[in-house]
Amino acid sequence: MDRPDRIAVLYNTDYDHELTSDEVDVGAVEESARAIASALSEVGYRVDLIGMQGLDVFEVLGRLRESKHDLVFNLCESMAGKPENEPTFAGMMDLFGVPYTGADLLALASCLHKQRTKELLTAAKVPTPPYRYLDSAAAVADPELDTLDYPWFVKLAREDASVGITEENLVASAAALRKRATDLMAEFEQPVLAERYIEGREINVTLLGNGANLRVLPLHEIDFAGMPADRPRIVSYAAKWDETHVDYAGTKPVPLRDAAPALVEAIERVARGAWTALGLRDYGRVDLRVDRAGTPWVIDVNPNCDISPDAGVARSGAVAGYAYPQLIDLITRLAWARIKQL
Repeated sequence: MDRPDRIAVLYNTDYDHELTSDEVDVGAVEESARAIASALSEVGYRVDLIGMQGLDVFEVLGRLRESKHDLVFNLCESMAGKPENEPTFAGMMDLFGVPYTGADLLALASCLHKQRTKELLTAAKVPTPPYRYLDSAAAVADPELDTLDYPWFVKLAREDASVGITEENLVASAAALRKRATDLMAEFEQPVLAERYIEGREINVTLLGNGANLRVLPLHEIDFAGMPADRPRIVSYAAKWDETHVDYAGTKPVPLRDAAPALVEAIERVARGAWTALGLRDYGRVDLRVDRAGTPWVIDVNPNCDISPDAGVARSGAVAGYAYPQLIDLITRLAWARIKQL
């Protein structure tokens, strides 16, 4: 058969963080899973929605092995309340012989550990900003930080969704870098990664497929036109999750505009290079900044990106002519074709 029949949409219900008033509404995790399950049902699949708590991992895996599900639509982004366990669960599904959509353990782990992402991109000669990995007080105190070509940008080394990013993450001096890195390490109890800040356009690239069938959906960029002049042109945590914040209004994703064909080709080439270097499968997103010389620089690779109806992948799919159910069907078929070739 050219597509599976019965699909389990699997998502985590442990969530990554303790709830506070300004954190992500964790109900969105389940809402996304329900939207995907509904889309699959609409195009004719038999669908079961399964929420996984951290302590019932083996129960869920046993259930999946014993059931007649052809495919798991894997939306799990953490396990036992820890996002660093996201790759582990994919590895367990491989161990138990459970077929699933999206990236495998190696790709998820390579993207989760941002210094490893940098190493792989650099080895593959994919342009990415110079960086420093800071995992201790000694690393933060390194005199070489005084010689960097500021401004630089600081981010957590094990997080996505812009967790920990505020205007203070864009630093103009070694003193500011050291302070922000120290504060982040203390608050989140994990290393940080600092990289040279690329002033310019921020581009989101959605890719679908595998091997020779890899395709790039219409490009989008962040429109910073509504951002006050005194705010940095970055996508902060508030820009993604706080609709009342000035950053939310000042960072609108829009289709890429006024881009020469040569620039589009360069962006797509670099995004494909990042996809290959990190070993992504089925679907994913690559974020880049384009400097004033027109050079694209990879700043993030997301192998398990948000594919809910109002997220960037769906927006790119809509521009390409895919209604949401057809987009989710396409991702499912791409994963199924890959699995059947094994």
